Amino acid sequence: MALETLLGVTKIGEFEILQERPRKENGEVDWTAFDELRKSKPVYVDHDVNMVSFRIQNGPIREHGVNGCQVDTLIEAAKIIIEGLNAKFPCIQNRCAIQGLETALYWLEDRKKERELRKVEGTSQA
Repeated sequence: MALETLLGVTKIGEFEILQERPRKENGEVDWTAFDELRKSKPVYVDHDVNMVSFRIQNGPIREHGVNGCQVDTLIEAAKIIIEGLNAKFPCIQNRCAIQGLETALYWLEDRKKERELRKVEGTSQA
């Protein structure tokens, strides 16, 4: 039921959701093409098997380019799912969970802005 809340969602954060695996002419999954697509579309949703997967950024963006998503994308996905569940089954616990996720996203964005001011965002520097 939780993934039903992602039906119709095409983006999470800045990333377009990959919803189909590329296939070879014989119908088999083209894993090489799939892995390459995951670099630009690191969020994969497979409604047939009720699965979400994330390719996580490997290394600083300035040094390696964008090759995956950050933890804020995972938090945003969880928030979307809980918001969808709360629309069907509203309760204070869901609302508190959503507020907690919003707080986490706020502080991650605050950290990013602070690192940008220090000109260390996207690097390995502390």
